[in-house]
Amino acid sequence: MSINWYPLIFEPILKERIWGGTKLQSILEKKITSQTTGESWELSQVAGDVSIIKNGLLQGKTLNELLEKYPEEILGTKNYKQFGEQFPLLFKFLDAREDLSIQVHPNDELAKKRHNSFGKTEMWYVMQADENARIIVGFKEKSSPEEYLKHLENKTLTTILEEIPVKKGDVFFLETGTIHAIGAGILIAEIQQTSDITYRIYDFDRKDAQGNTRELHNDLALEAINYNKVEAKKKYNKIINTSNEAVNCPYFTTNFIPLDGELTFKENSSSFKVFMCTEGEFDLVYNKEKQSFKKGETVLLPEVITHYTLIGKASILEIYIS
Repeated sequence: MSINWYPLIFEPILKERIWGGTKLQSILEKKITSQTTGESWELSQVAGDVSIIKNGLLQGKTLNELLEKYPEEILGTKNYKQFGEQFPLLFKFLDAREDLSIQVHPNDELAKKRHNSFGKTEMWYVMQADENARIIVGFKEKSSPEEYLKHLENKTLTTILEEIPVKKGDVFFLETGTIHAIGAGILIAEIQQTSDITYRIYDFDRKDAQGNTRELHNDLALEAINYNKVEAKKKYNKIINTSNEAVNCPYFTTNFIPLDGELTFKENSSSFKVFMCTEGEFDLVYNKEKQSFKKGETVLLPEVITHYTLIGKASILEIYIS
């Protein structure tokens, strides 16, 4: 059947995490059910965690069902040729009440060989940060497997890793192979390749409620790590009512839109588009219909939607594949 396409909203998939907290509720108004909710997966086709549409004619359908029937209408022809019926990106909000484990993600080649998966290139947009919050990204200086293993064995790994203080609005781009950890007290919007492959390197010797430590993946990580120093923090403009490029990589482009008034889109980017609202509220007007969004909400525009207007006062992340 033919569809009168419209902007699609999905049910959040909430994830318990040992390091999670309550900011997803207190700041983003998610309906969490615990004091340790770490993640809200906003748009996902990860096996076992596939998003379900919560609005309009297609309400109750899964992203899988949608892409089986309408892959080109959703993804765009170019993306369909590359990814088939797979949605290539995963969108999340994360609340780190405690430090996350120090970890690394494999690249496409390694992930395909080992896990038949995409790699996990990702980016972070800091939505809120407590005083003195920081992240770990990469090495202070160029390292080596030998130096890394020595410090890992001596539990001094953090002494050779780069710590960066963070504040609201900071953007970090994490290429595969970059050792990293989100620090305590940070609320983040995360955009990444569709992958749930993480190699946990060090978890600060934490134990769960049953007294167990979490599994580490040091053998797997050794080959995946980039031992060079990296520059992960991205500078970007904040010109009002403009799409300001923050990250542009082969896997996705992310622009920052400080909306104050209205902004009309007429071009066809030949890709689906996702908007994540990180502050304020806005209306999306398409085909004489209006939908309202607020901080902490995410919307998918199928590729066939090309002419629409954003109206309001908000900070918005605009994501698509170039």
